[in-house]
Amino acid sequence: MNNSARRVVFPKGATVFAEGEPGTTAYVVESGRVSVFKTVKGKRVDIGDVTQGGIFGEMALIDDHPRMASAVAEEETACVIIGKERLSEQLDKAPRGVRVIVNALLGNIRAMGAELAEATVILAHDAE
Repeated sequence: MNNSARRVVFPKGATVFAEGEPGTTAYVVESGRVSVFKTVKGKRVDIGDVTQGGIFGEMALIDDHPRMASAVAEEETACVIIGKERLSEQLDKAPRGVRVIVNALLGNIRAMGAELAEATVILAHDAE
């Protein structure tokens, strides 16, 4: 993918990306709605919805870890795609201290997301 942003339209129900896949793009929603969720012990745990102006998929671009969640278009959704190269160029311009802080924050977010998803499944099981 080149450094210029491009646009893609996902039909309702389309998987934008799956948890565990490598991340090479981030997405900015122009219209529509995307659901972001984790799968824990075979159960879907919703993280949230992304609508117009929202961005998702950016974490994997910054820290080179696999996708921490899946994303599915809940309705026809148009997105601008931001490639890894484009984001890397911008991060390379930031002071080293800022990059260290961003990577630390992403690590914390990934850990909290995994713990929250696990706790949600445990609580749901206990309520049964």
